[in-house]
Amino acid sequence: MTLTKRIIPCLDVKNGRVVKGLHFESIKDAGDPVELAEKYSNEGADELVFLDITASDEKRKTIKDLVRKIASVIDIPFTVGGGVNSLDDARNILLNGADKVGINTGAIKNPQVITQLMELFGRQCVVVAIDAKRNYSLKEDVKIFSEDGKDFWYEVFIYGGKEGTGIDAIFWAKKADELGAGEILLTSIDKDGTKDGYDILLTKSIVESVSIPVIASGGCGKPDDMVDVFVKSNVDAALAASIFHYATHGVNGVKLYLKEKKIPVRL
Repeated sequence: MTLTKRIIPCLDVKNGRVVKGLHFESIKDAGDPVELAEKYSNEGADELVFLDITASDEKRKTIKDLVRKIASVIDIPFTVGGGVNSLDDARNILLNGADKVGINTGAIKNPQVITQLMELFGRQCVVVAIDAKRNYSLKEDVKIFSEDGKDFWYEVFIYGGKEGTGIDAIFWAKKADELGAGEILLTSIDKDGTKDGYDILLTKSIVESVSIPVIASGGCGKPDDMVDVFVKSNVDAALAASIFHYATHGVNGVKLYLKEKKIPVRL
């Protein structure tokens, strides 16, 4: 049986509004999170991801009441991340209607929290988000890639893409898998907001390094970009924001197009 590929709209939320940036910067407004969530759920999105993008940087918790409002208008799996550092943070998010918890900065700071979350809530609830960026300053103990005659490696960034960790993204994905992550949400900072396609090289490398599902994120500008990432990296799901928020494409229309291109999706 062929597993269907998932299409996941993403709500990056700042100050209670959905926003979209370029390389995690120059943020602009994209609408009301509750309205957009309901729209995507009705249009046939497989899941929804809500990221409180400044929570870790501002050292605060995720906006719980907004999570609750969104959960009340959708009937699809719902992942929430932003400012999750502990079991209590995760419990609060799940009690307010989320099905899964996304953790990024908190997992880098305390990797054991991945195992604790898995043991308490089940592996399927734990989504480790990895924000990665190409680093052209080479060092030892990292996986080196080459493209256009340049060598680089992928560095993990935290605090909403503001701080490099010196950790290799491939190494960290494997580690997260070993520690109990149920899924990896992989975002290319280089591609974020560019609308010129996913980072296939990064996505394929992570997919091949782990035994758990991977969600590709960063760079989707058109349905063909999703076809590309599914065919070339065999990723489990494609996350997108810009193409849905600005009404260039509806979720259902994208899925029909993918089906035409022989990508297995649930209609």
